[in-house]
Amino acid sequence: MRERLAFWVGWRFYMARQSNRFISFISFASTAGIALGVAVLITVLSAMNGFEKELEQRLLGVVPHGELTGVNEPLHDWPKIAEDAKKIPGINASAPFVRIQGLIQKPGGFQGLTVIGITPELEAKVSNIRDFMPDAAWQALASKENNIVLGKGLADALGLSLGNTLSLYTPNLASQSTGRGLGSAKSHQFKVAGIFALGGELDLTTAYISLDYGAELLGLGDGVSGIRIKVDDVFAAPQLIRTLGYSQSQYMYLSDWTRTQGHLYQDIQLVRAVMYLVLALVIAVACFNIVSTLVMAVRDKQSEIAILLTMGMAKATIMGIFVVQGALNGLLGCLIGAGLGITLALNLSAIASGIEQLFGVQLLSADVYFIDFLPSQLHLLDVALVVSLALLMSLLATLYPAWKASRIHPAEALAGR
Repeated sequence: MRERLAFWVGWRFYMARQSNRFISFISFASTAGIALGVAVLITVLSAMNGFEKELEQRLLGVVPHGELTGVNEPLHDWPKIAEDAKKIPGINASAPFVRIQGLIQKPGGFQGLTVIGITPELEAKVSNIRDFMPDAAWQALASKENNIVLGKGLADALGLSLGNTLSLYTPNLASQSTGRGLGSAKSHQFKVAGIFALGGELDLTTAYISLDYGAELLGLGDGVSGIRIKVDDVFAAPQLIRTLGYSQSQYMYLSDWTRTQGHLYQDIQLVRAVMYLVLALVIAVACFNIVSTLVMAVRDKQSEIAILLTMGMAKATIMGIFVVQGALNGLLGCLIGAGLGITLALNLSAIASGIEQLFGVQLLSADVYFIDFLPSQLHLLDVALVVSLALLMSLLATLYPAWKASRIHPAEALAGR
């Protein structure tokens, strides 16, 4: 009964604030501040979730989770390494590759290019690069010919299309597998058989050829440059790669995605933490406006409070009245902010695309980032966490004014009426 009375009177006081325009304005400002903070925080967290998803599915789907590369000599016994990998729990698949480093000429100078030789059937087990290129391009990598598949960014920069010829300048290719001298530079001609569109640096610096053709250029015979590894849990990759590498008798370089792309994940987590802190402080500042609103409401309602105390209302009920009044501000702000934030998060990519078209700008450049669009993925847990945080801070902001209201002396309040 006491709780219902506190809620009913608190609701009446909340609705009666319209009689005092200044209190009404401060109350509106606090509600709007909470709503804005909640909406922006939900939107930012969704964007960070989107970047994480794209990092894992797009970039880490193409970049190997781990690599074992021969030191000074190729891996001739790579099938045995693949068999050993199957015996380690957590390793999903493996595939051989050859790597050729060279230069290509472009307007204004030369650019480095990493050419990866793959076997499509095996590569599909460790990478989803297949999803980013046409069927014809993927099939072209299965034949022992000089076919090459370029990234869209590189093809656009060089003005190349299907059927054109690409010249790759390399040192003595036979020495690349051993590292023993470079020899004279050579030029090798490749036919552009396809173009993949992944976005980011890989589009500009990576190309694919047939593993057999690449091994022939390097003079590897039945050997390969290294073996790629795919794991079930990307965060367990460093330990799994070490376990596999330490079990081999041949000297190898061990590498995993945290060495090559780990900075992207760390940057995303850093931005997430900083933005969460900043926007949480924005919500906290908005909640402090509730303190101002309730302090003025207590002063405005001193006579009513004194009458209620004189009639026997408990001080705890008086506190409850103003806690309810302040909580309604926070609840309204959270509901509006959550609705706005969810709407923005679900349509963030489309909104960003509309802004790019309207103003003729590009928010994310594929030349700099690993994607060229603004991703978003809404997690209901993030929404619940943000709303809970805002509600908690708004409730904490009501405690001091509510306590002050319960400490009013009826005689003094009525005498000064």
